[in-house]
Amino acid sequence: MEYVQERIATLHDFDGATPSAPADRSAVVVPMMARDRASLAAERVFSTLEAVDPKRVIVALRADPDRVAAVAQWLSSFDLPLETLWCSAPAVASALTEAGLDGSDGKGRDVWLALGVAAERAEYVVVHDADAENYAPTHVPRLLFPLAQGYDFTKAYYARVENDRLYGRLFRLFYVPLVRALAESHDASILEYFGAFRYALAGEFAATSELVRELRPPRGWGLEVGTLGDAFQSAGFDNSAQVDLGVHEHDHRAVGGPEGLGNMAREVAAALFRALEANGVTPDYASLPDRYRTAAQTAVEQYATDAAFNGLTYDRANERTQVDEYARSIEPPGEDDRLPAWARTSLDPAQIATLATESLAEHRT
Repeated sequence: MEYVQERIATLHDFDGATPSAPADRSAVVVPMMARDRASLAAERVFSTLEAVDPKRVIVALRADPDRVAAVAQWLSSFDLPLETLWCSAPAVASALTEAGLDGSDGKGRDVWLALGVAAERAEYVVVHDADAENYAPTHVPRLLFPLAQGYDFTKAYYARVENDRLYGRLFRLFYVPLVRALAESHDASILEYFGAFRYALAGEFAATSELVRELRPPRGWGLEVGTLGDAFQSAGFDNSAQVDLGVHEHDHRAVGGPEGLGNMAREVAAALFRALEANGVTPDYASLPDRYRTAAQTAVEQYATDAAFNGLTYDRANERTQVDEYARSIEPPGEDDRLPAWARTSLDPAQIATLATESLAEHRT
């Protein structure tokens, strides 16, 4: 346990804190895929939210037409003011195309759709995943508490330790060493901001509805970093906070494969570089992979010592192999796939909600 303050306000869990928070003025956004239906983790998340009693729960659901009815039926079994936003509904896709926003789907796209609706429903918005195996009724209040104290943006942090091993691999082996390598060559406030968050890739955050309307997330796995880039512009150091959610457990991904950590690293890197370039930082992409490897190898040795100190299993060779894989993700960001801020688009979130509801009703009959 410690009580160190970072460059942004850092709220610690000293003894199971459950602060008073405005859940009754808040919408909780939960991105979800059809495969999450009735999983033990998702069951725990929604059952726990019943006790939290937020003003609204909006499930950003990606599901094929032949599965959406079953998922919606399962969600309706919870005693919650719950709205199922079918993000992959054909009518929603058509509306996006008409607005010039057609393109690939992904977590970022789904969350963006739900954020637009949530900002119309409540004063504050909380976002978290449906796969947290240790989800607790303290999570939403802790994320909301700083907002009630005048902050505009809150990010979660936690330890990723399970089965006598350290997880959170993409964050500790890729994101942190990459940001450190960049900071050695660039004296920029945005890099200090990116480095101040104890778990920058956490999927849990909260914000005022005003800030939510300013977010421009990428469509896929760069959501968390893209959100931080926008929060830097809208909230900055003084109006951002991070809160301790303890030890976090959820599903783990392989490094390889289309949905593996290697591909996620590419999207995370693209979102990071895009935010940096927008703030006047142009990395030397030719030399950066080697500088990243140097920083990452230092991190591997530090984590090896930390693991040994705690009696944990640690595979140096495997961690170094991951570093080499992630280094291949370091390249210029390419085409900008960010979605527009809801505050500056002609698309109406109420229309999206109506289309999703009507499409869902058609598939439930």
